[in-house]
Amino acid sequence: MAQILIVEDDPAIRGALIRGLGERGHAVDSAPTAMAGLESAVGKRPDLVVLDLGLPDMDGTTMLRMLRGASTVPVIVATARDDETEIVAVLDAGADDYLVKPFSAAQLDARIRAVLRRLGDGTPDPTVVVGELSVDPRSRRARLDGTELELTPREFDLLHYLAARADQVVSKRELVTEVWQQPYGGADKTVDVHLSWLRRKLGETAQQARYLHSVRGVGIRLSAPDDPPGGG
Repeated sequence: MAQILIVEDDPAIRGALIRGLGERGHAVDSAPTAMAGLESAVGKRPDLVVLDLGLPDMDGTTMLRMLRGASTVPVIVATARDDETEIVAVLDAGADDYLVKPFSAAQLDARIRAVLRRLGDGTPDPTVVVGELSVDPRSRRARLDGTELELTPREFDLLHYLAARADQVVSKRELVTEVWQQPYGGADKTVDVHLSWLRRKLGETAQQARYLHSVRGVGIRLSAPDDPPGGG
């Protein structure tokens, strides 16, 4: 999914969000202060920052303005403050969304995915390269061993989603939600069929996998082959 930085001084809230987002497939880092958050946001370049306003060393709005001077990383402000004037001021300062406590990890996850989807529509990801496979979301073209692949729109979306998460095991439930944009459950067969078609176009089978590796009971992993074509 995404690399998330949580800037939150309350250890109980921070721990709950780390666990909740981690269970939903995100890689999560955290910082208890504004200065530590700035350092992580600029140095580690997360996909999105979840920012509390009531930080011990600096108000979160001030941190947000400082961050905007150095980075365009998406920011969701997550705070107990619910004053409309303050919400408007934080959005004007560069926040992409605003979530009032208390909230669940599921609510935050939905906001994260919505923000990343919205921003992704205007700023396509760069070309993803895994071994001899390259996937360019801007031109919606994929090449394997220098040859362009003839993919349907859904096959391309599936391949790009997996390639962007190379070496990670992705569940079929996640693919249904993120690639097919459908609620969880009930469409594993659709995923299986598209994976079968995609394997055929990659010149492999489930039994002789090069790039697409099934992990029984968990999902699918795309990774570069250990051997060149025809090897081993």
